[in-house]
Amino acid sequence: MKELDLVALETELKKRWPYRDLWFRKQNDIWDNYSNFIYHTQEFENLIERIEFTVKKFDLNKKHFFYYTVNRWYNYWSCRAVEQIFTGLEGVIAAENKKDRLVDFSIQRVKFDLKTTKFPRGFGWNLKYAQSHEQKLIKWLYLNQSMGRRFHTENRLFLIVYSSDGYHYKLKAEIAWLRTVVENYVAQFTPEQLKRPHIDETKPAYSDIIWAIR
Repeated sequence: MKELDLVALETELKKRWPYRDLWFRKQNDIWDNYSNFIYHTQEFENLIERIEFTVKKFDLNKKHFFYYTVNRWYNYWSCRAVEQIFTGLEGVIAAENKKDRLVDFSIQRVKFDLKTTKFPRGFGWNLKYAQSHEQKLIKWLYLNQSMGRRFHTENRLFLIVYSSDGYHYKLKAEIAWLRTVVENYVAQFTPEQLKRPHIDETKPAYSDIIWAIR
């Protein structure tokens, strides 16, 4: 997979900031297929052109499809950037199979599926509580995110972004800053710090949270 220009990508991701953090519908296979051009579109202006073309071609709700697509695009490229940061660090090995949806990389031989997510309002507790009850939050994330065909009970590593102003999603575009967060985590990582989500006791999984807080 071609290496990303993270400086340029950060600039593109931040072009999404003027728009609200909204989803008008849950992810589904049909609209995913309509918007799969996100995987080959890094420039925001090109993304807007593809959205407009697709809306006309399939007679879609323009507002709904716009937010659906820019959210998928934003999350995908932010995640790609963070994965590249991880795999460029000592002790981190990229997955051999790039299409393996269960493994993005391994840290000290522990395999992980990386999930970059904003602090979940649905968890029902504040940041202070979440930080002192990480295992409880991890279990909630397993049970409430990446559902349907995306669901699995393998190892997951959660990078959770939290902003004091409430605009958590914006931090996904702060790639240079996220690099420092990831580097600090990997430098101090030990397998002993991992937590069990206790979802499937027949096949133990291990997980952890990286807090990216501003």
